[in-house]
Amino acid sequence: MLNPLAQELNDALKGTTALSLLSDVGERLYFPKGIIAQSAEAKKLGKVANGTIGMTVVDGTPVMLSCMQKITPELTTRELVAYAPTAGNPDLRAQWKENIIKKNPLLKNKAISLPVLVPGLTAGISYLADLFLDESKPLVAANPSWDNYVLIASARRNAEFVQFTMFKDGKFDIDSLEKTLKEQAKNGSVRVLLNFPQNPSGYSPTKQEARRIVEIVQKLAEEGTKVMVWCDDAYFGLNYEDDIESQSLFAYLADLHPNVLAAKIDGPTKEDFAWGFRTGFITFGCKGMTEEQYDALVKKLMGAIRSSVSCASTPPQSILLRAYKDSAMENEKAAFRAILEKRYHLVKDFVNTHTSRHLEALPFNSGYFMSFHLYKLDAELLRQKLLNDKGIGTIAIDEHTLRVAFSSLNEDKIETVYQAIYDTAEELSA
Repeated sequence: MLNPLAQELNDALKGTTALSLLSDVGERLYFPKGIIAQSAEAKKLGKVANGTIGMTVVDGTPVMLSCMQKITPELTTRELVAYAPTAGNPDLRAQWKENIIKKNPLLKNKAISLPVLVPGLTAGISYLADLFLDESKPLVAANPSWDNYVLIASARRNAEFVQFTMFKDGKFDIDSLEKTLKEQAKNGSVRVLLNFPQNPSGYSPTKQEARRIVEIVQKLAEEGTKVMVWCDDAYFGLNYEDDIESQSLFAYLADLHPNVLAAKIDGPTKEDFAWGFRTGFITFGCKGMTEEQYDALVKKLMGAIRSSVSCASTPPQSILLRAYKDSAMENEKAAFRAILEKRYHLVKDFVNTHTSRHLEALPFNSGYFMSFHLYKLDAELLRQKLLNDKGIGTIAIDEHTLRVAFSSLNEDKIETVYQAIYDTAEELSA
């Protein structure tokens, strides 16, 4: 039997695509009117005293060890050691929504949810899996793809992990994506994860390819299929070619059709060069969803957060909120992006002027990575030989895919690293 609070949220979502897409866990999730909710009420109305939160407070301010305070003197104790709300600092959530609308002008005047702060993009994907995946609800993703996707979908949620072929004949295989989604649509609903720039390939769709993806989703929706698209935008904005679609697919999908529920998973991790902050966001968009319905869906997401980590770390939220108000931030980010783009072009020039019978660079035009497809060579054996014989670290994504993060290679190392990959592949084949 469902908890009455879960039933209340389900009732609020009646008639929406979101409700029909929920997993067994998603149907059961709710945000309890317990300590957190009661503390929020007390914060507003407890004028005499507030005995709700388990923090040591003196004269209304959380205490903090001076040995910690002196490390970050500009931040107040509340910005450093106080608990953050379950859905994140409300000012930071509002700021991130403003940020994504600025980066994606198509979102202006579209009704989307207020972003919910999660402790990293991996956590965000895991929470979406809790809400929308189970044994009867598969997840579609690319092949190759980041190994964490199958771990989350299959190992944690026991959901089938269905893959479409990412590339064919040196191009994005959009026909494979369409065919796979059509096959899944026979079940009445589809959940697909699209990650651009993609990990591990470092590929983003062109403007024309992005339009085609949107058309495929729209056609499925118009035929009655409930479609959820997870837009993993971890590397958003790191585009190095002019023909790349500059806006997130989320901007096109957020109000595409009432049968399409889009979720944007993003954050400052890569966009703002703050990897260890473990701060991400989830934003929902669906044509026709009301503010009340978004609130119900967000409360289910908050239930997933509350029942796992309770809330994300406070200091990164405070630092980010201050950083976004600093006029120097965008220029500094542009300088770092220029470093990445220079490394990209050096790698691109190398692979475009070198050939091998044993490996081929997969298409790449953005992000942090590029990958090689190996012919009759085992990626793990190549990885080990590169590491043990040449002192070069790479990642074996699967049996025939080797990933290289050019983001972490100094310019003067790029030729050495890539020449070693080609040479070592030749040695292994012999």
